[in-house]
Amino acid sequence: MAMDEKQGHQKHARLVKASWGNGIPEISGLVLAGGKSTRMGLDKTVISYHGMPQRDYMMQLLHKVVPNVYLSCHPERVPLVDYKVITDTFLDLGPFGAVLSAFRFDPNAAWLVVACDFPLLDEETVTQLIGQRDPSKVATCFHDPSTGFPEPLITIWEPRAYAVLLQHLSEGNGCLRNVLISSDAKKINPELPEVLRNANTPEEVKGIREIISDRSESF
Repeated sequence: MAMDEKQGHQKHARLVKASWGNGIPEISGLVLAGGKSTRMGLDKTVISYHGMPQRDYMMQLLHKVVPNVYLSCHPERVPLVDYKVITDTFLDLGPFGAVLSAFRFDPNAAWLVVACDFPLLDEETVTQLIGQRDPSKVATCFHDPSTGFPEPLITIWEPRAYAVLLQHLSEGNGCLRNVLISSDAKKINPELPEVLRNANTPEEVKGIREIISDRSESF
């Protein structure tokens, strides 16, 4: 383990260990890397914004704040990487199926789910989410001021969400955002709303790279 990663674990261990001591479900991380990237035209998970493939950046980011992190992907698209992987067992359901597959793998964990297409997501924002977590709710998520809706792909899904998700699926609803809207979820405001900006097209990639470049030049 690299020194900066080790320091990250130590820095935020109190957030997780406090939960263990109170009988609150342990948080595991899940990096969503199973999309087809149709609008992008290439695999979004290997685009480099921070000097490495985005899936690597997100895996390293979550490893700084939670002890167990898994890469989520389709069973026919497992990358050749040295990561713990959870393949989809609920197929052709997109992120909804990925979250359900994680709960099938470990129904007692709370799953901190992040998608690969949020290049501006940082450690401070993830720490904010964990710090304001409410385990009595179905989930803790960010309210996205740009859309007016909760963001399901940077969310802590509690174990109680498993049954809720299955119920929604049985009713023909395979949308994670709709689950957050209609369920008892805690919604918080991000300290830096721009971190919720995602990249699904080459034009959006260009815009986000410009933001990252401007940030680097300001330091």
